Formats: sequence, C-alpha cells, structure tokens
Amino acid sequence: MGSKVPAADNTLRILRLLASRNSPTPAAMIATLLELPRSSVYQLLTVMSERGFITHYPEDKSYGLGVAAFELSSAYTRQEPLARLGAPLIAQLVDKVGESAHLAILHGSDVLYIVEERAKGRPSLVTDVGVRLPSHLTASGRAILAALPKSQVRALYPTAASFSDRVEHSSITSYSQLRRELEQCTQRGYAVERGDVTEDFHSLAVEIRDANHWPVAAVAVTFLADRVPEERWDAVLTQIRWSAEQITARIQGRRSQ
Repeated sequence: MGSKVPAADNTLRILRLLASRNSPTPAAMIATLLELPRSSVYQLLTVMSERGFITHYPEDKSYGLGVAAFELSSAYTRQEPLARLGAPLIAQLVDKVGESAHLAILHGSDVLYIVEERAKGRPSLVTDVGVRLPSHLTASGRAILAALPKSQVRALYPTAASFSDRVEHSSITSYSQLRRELEQCTQRGYAVERGDVTEDFHSLAVEIRDANHWPVAAVAVTFLADRVPEERWDAVLTQIRWSAEQITARIQGRRSQ
C-alpha cells in the first residue's frame, strides 16, 4: 500500500539512504536507488538542504547528512530511548525467569549497563546501571561482538594488551580465543559467560539489532550456576529471545507483541 503522504515518505527514505552510505551520494544515484523521479529528488533535496538536514557538496555534485540530522541523533541519545523502551521488558523478563537481568550497550571495547533488574532474593551483581566491563568478559559483550564484522572486532582488540591488562584469570586472553568464542556464539545463537565476571555466576545473552541490522545492545540473564543447570538453559533462553525481539521491535518502530 502506498503512503498517504508520499513527499514525507520519500524525504525519510532519502535521509535513511544517506545515513546508510559511507560517503556523499549524487542526486542521480539517489533517484536510481530509491526508484524516484529525478525532478522529485532534486526538489526534496533542495528543501532538506535549506532546513539543514542534508549538505550539498558542489564540487562532487553530491549530498550527505547535515547538521540538523546530527542534532536529531544527539537528541535521540540524550533521551535514552533504549533504556526507556527496554526497562519494562527487562522487568517482565525477571518476573518470568526468577533471575536477575540487564540490558547493555557497547561503549568502545567495554559494555555499559543501562538497565539492571535484580530478582527478589538474589545476590546483588556488579552489572549495575552505569558500570562498564570489558566486553570480551561478559555474555552481553560477546553477544554484541559476535554480531559485528570481524574487522570491527579486531579494531577493538588490536593487541595482546587489550586482554592482558584487564581482569586476571579470564577464559579469554587473546584475540584467537575471542574469535573462537564469538564463532561459537554465532553457531549457538546466544552468548554465554561462566564466572569470568563474578565467580560462581553464569550469564546468557542475546543481541538486539536496529533497523539497519546493526547490533546495538544485548539482553542478558545472570544467575548462580548451581541454581540454573544447563538442562534448564533452553527455557531461560526462550524468555531472553522473546525480550530481545520485543525491544528490537520497539527501537525499529514496529509494534511489539
């Protein structure tokens, strides 16, 4: 079904296209990629340029995102939408599995915890809101790293010092070990951590992707190892995946179920 407001729809399509590209794009290519009339594209580009949402590069005869688009992105960050959208679902997850859960994002080579919900009667965790931990040590971090391009992971962990100066007795102390663990995460469809952050605690995690299929966060459940043996992991993972799917739908602007 076509849009009832085609000009608005096409404007947003152009912005999304420009946001997905690594360099400015000529108007003719925009028209071709979006299958729009060139005249319409030029008219929309003119208005968006006047409003600051795109920048025209006359020497290259191309267009890229403008300052106003950056301001929208900054406002999105300030409003902490991922934490706001995710918090109710993390609370539901805790109610369903009876164990503590959290939502984390990648920040450099660390994970930053933005939502933490402790289950009643369970020990407190170090994964409190605002805490940063090396991503390769955590299930949340491994879930996100496994979904990133290999080149991006390598850039985050360029040398042996990226591992050796972190936490003692880690199960991952080299890039080759990390690569194997991430490949196992991909094969399993989830990430696992066994005592690398806190002794006797295990965690399971699943990544969350944005509208461009980029991993932006992860949902995880943490529990005492003897409370949730591996034969019970499937039941916990079912709930983690459901929560991840609901948060994904919310940040992508789709209706959650």
